[in-house]
Amino acid sequence: MDSREKTYEKAFCVEFKHKGIKFDKQLKCPVIYRSEVVDEYIPDLVARKKVIVEVKTVESITDEHRGQLLNYLRISGIKVGLIINFKHLKLQWERLVLDTAR
Repeated sequence: MDSREKTYEKAFCVEFKHKGIKFDKQLKCPVIYRSEVVDEYIPDLVARKKVIVEVKTVESITDEHRGQLLNYLRISGIKVGLIINFKHLKLQWERLVLDTAR
């Protein structure tokens, strides 16, 4: 993670506290395969246990970032995620919803 990403993540925490939004920071989500924990995924923030927020400072949001967020959603059981990119003057963001109907 870029050090600027950490700065924006911390700013989100301040804003969430200011707005009274409950959140978890760096929540560890175990990855289970054949009933064994094989790894853990750690999303940046989870707001109200309903939205994963991934903070980026990259040139653009890519399929790699989308895939990372979708994996976090699958493992955590949360349905909605945001990727927020602060790299440029104009904020770039994407909202992903896990399609569990498939």
